[in-house]
Amino acid sequence: MAVHFNQIVPWGRSRGEYELMFDLSAPALAGGVLDCGGGPSSFTAELCASGFRAISVDPIYAFSGSEIQTRFELIVDSMLSQVRATPDDWTWSYHRNPDELLATRRAALEKFLADYERGLSESRYLVGELPSLPFAPGSFGLAVCSHLLFLYSDLLTEEFHLRAARELCRVAREARIFPLLTQGRQLSPHLPGVRSALEADGYTTEVVRVGYELQRGGNEMLRVFRA
Repeated sequence: MAVHFNQIVPWGRSRGEYELMFDLSAPALAGGVLDCGGGPSSFTAELCASGFRAISVDPIYAFSGSEIQTRFELIVDSMLSQVRATPDDWTWSYHRNPDELLATRRAALEKFLADYERGLSESRYLVGELPSLPFAPGSFGLAVCSHLLFLYSDLLTEEFHLRAARELCRVAREARIFPLLTQGRQLSPHLPGVRSALEADGYTTEVVRVGYELQRGGNEMLRVFRA
């Protein structure tokens, strides 16, 4: 699926946020990490700078760094206006307020952009998207997917979610998906069916409460792994 410039929402997150969203530890990172749909998050850049192996896949990597930065500046005021207009939808714990949220997003973007050109040349930023990833089976110890699956349940079918989850599990020994709420802050209606099908495939699934919450009530992730 082609992604056009006006469809990009470059709203990236930091390594610190990922560590809380996905309950990450050094042993979990040791087998290599795939960030699927990472966009302009600084997670991959920060992990690689610390000596871990990490690769990020997203269709927006077809665009240049300057194009991604330009798009950020075009949408940032609208994004913050939406947050300020819906105060009951957000929990200010990790971020103390909308201004701090913006500061975190800018810092993540800057770290991403500082690594982006070299990362493209070293193949740690690859153009791709679910439900078909350009990796051999078992290429990673862990695959994470942030703010894509379940969040957009009104746009993506249950079948798409299941195909995507199976693909994450094909390329990694374990998959973790966050959050489990829709944009309307309801538990995704696709979650029970996806879990049931994955368990029929022989996977273990569990919902884990994590130490990160921005979207109010959005403090759980799904783990999928072979027991």
